[in-house]
Amino acid sequence: MFQYSAQPVNRLVSTFWITFSKFSLGVLVLLAFLMVLLCVVTILGNTLVILAFVMDRNLRHRSNYFFLNLAVSDFAVGVFCMPLYIPYSLTGKWHLGRGICKLWLVMDYLLCTASVFNIVLISYDRFLSVTKAVSYRAQQGITSNPAIKMVAIWVLAFLLYCPAILFWEHVAGHSVVAADQCYAEFFDNWYFLLCASTLEFFVPLLLVTYFNVHIFHNIQRRQRRGSVQDCEPARSSSPSWRFCGLPWPGASSPPSEAEDSVSSSTRPKKDSLGTNCSSPSRDNSVTPENDYSISFCAKTRSKLQQDKKIAKSLAIIVCVFTICWAPYSLLMIIRGACQGTCVHSFLYEATFWLLWINSSLNPFLYSLCHVKFRMAFLKILCHKKFPTLRSGSF
Repeated sequence: MFQYSAQPVNRLVSTFWITFSKFSLGVLVLLAFLMVLLCVVTILGNTLVILAFVMDRNLRHRSNYFFLNLAVSDFAVGVFCMPLYIPYSLTGKWHLGRGICKLWLVMDYLLCTASVFNIVLISYDRFLSVTKAVSYRAQQGITSNPAIKMVAIWVLAFLLYCPAILFWEHVAGHSVVAADQCYAEFFDNWYFLLCASTLEFFVPLLLVTYFNVHIFHNIQRRQRRGSVQDCEPARSSSPSWRFCGLPWPGASSPPSEAEDSVSSSTRPKKDSLGTNCSSPSRDNSVTPENDYSISFCAKTRSKLQQDKKIAKSLAIIVCVFTICWAPYSLLMIIRGACQGTCVHSFLYEATFWLLWINSSLNPFLYSLCHVKFRMAFLKILCHKKFPTLRSGSF
């Protein structure tokens, strides 16, 4: 059997319980109510997302499957991680044994890490859909591609923390965790925490920031190009190779892949002269070329507006993720460096719950940022107002 040794981490847990025990009964009841409420909101919110995917075929788009993957991990946090931690947090003691403790630690670290990696995957997918739209659209029919990425997320999330949780004490030859406590053996190992936090939070944060910056830069570049050349009527004396701000073959610069996604499906077999996106003037009659140019310009504007919505929704999700994860990641590294003596235990506990708040907020961000999600939620919650749900059109 492994020997248990007193470490500063035990003092941190004890200090937290001493601080918690000073609260009045009314405050403890209020804290318990808020914890249970957060658990219920997390479960119901993510259940709604999963049901929307099951019932609404319109949501079964390649990129939306990554949101489903995120909802599954958040749902498991509410079903398993939160309920087991609430009594431990309120009493300061773990009563479920070492085996359940190990399982809870594995699930907690796995699910939270998977949530982070899913946000990176969602950001990368949106990045491709905006900046490399042609190749992105070409892969829409490849169903195995998103499935492989989704499985890879869980594998990487497992490898980051779970082997250390399961085998740390066997490699060290002893355990530092008391029999009535439940936390990872590397709780105070600064070097491991620094490396793990870098891979779990700081690298993902840099990646999603990079993706968002390039998405906004791409949209601004297309807006600037469109503001100068968008829908300019062509002169009758000279041919125009410009279409709604998009350069055509023979122009000084080729269209970007995102811009070409619109023109590739609507470009005529033969280049037309004198086309423009404005209404026909008194000197020009309505020709098939003019009609085509108006349709093309409308599709270009539609694509740009859609990309703007994608950028805004992604920015909101990433900002919420940063706010919820940054305090815990920073405090975990600081606490490990000073062996838990320079960070108040109650502050650490608050940042720990802030991680789980992110899991409860994500479903609301879906409905806030995506019209299709919002409509699917309304069809589920307001069943009588949407008879199409009963008719099986979902």
